[in-house]
Amino acid sequence: MIPKLHYISQGNSPKDHLENIQKACTSGAELVQLRLKISSEKKLLKFATEAREITAHFQTRLIINDHYKIAKAIKADGVHLGQTDASPAVARKYLYDWQIIGGTANTLQECELLLDHQVNYISLGPFRNTNTKENTPPVLGINGYTAITDILKTGTPLIGVGGITTNDVVDILKTGISGIAVSEAITRDFNNIKTFNQLLNASSTAEQRYTFE
Repeated sequence: MIPKLHYISQGNSPKDHLENIQKACTSGAELVQLRLKISSEKKLLKFATEAREITAHFQTRLIINDHYKIAKAIKADGVHLGQTDASPAVARKYLYDWQIIGGTANTLQECELLLDHQVNYISLGPFRNTNTKENTPPVLGINGYTAITDILKTGTPLIGVGGITTNDVVDILKTGISGIAVSEAITRDFNNIKTFNQLLNASSTAEQRYTFE
């Protein structure tokens, strides 16, 4: 089962990322993604281990961005793979059976490819321009989401991402997107987690069950 709200970690330093993950857990986040861009795998393993300790304390699920081998090493709940990362098929062979894999998509064709690889959720975006990533693909917005969900019939959760605020949630859900991943709006005010959860009706009984097509 995939929670409807994902917090993507943000910060100016690894310490900031860990502090923000703890704040997110304290504020009721059910799933956080450690998105820490550092070149040293040894350092990343250290910080990922600390993130695992924090999330385990709060019984919050932890997803590691990009690094599926680190996700397995620390027994994170899964990995999120961007389009320039390893193939989900490669990661699946390496990971534990219970670990989930998410993938990033911007087009219908990319969604279909990820479904062929049996990912557990698809992160679809960007919804709008965002400062957290450089060289982002075309913005989708409500119309882009609708164009994809009208054709893509799947039980695999589609998670909207990219500059999403609390004001966007109701309209996004109307398109058939089942959840959202948020970085900036939550980092700016962790009380927004409660608001997002209310808008998503993201209780444990309302989680999206993923299915393999």
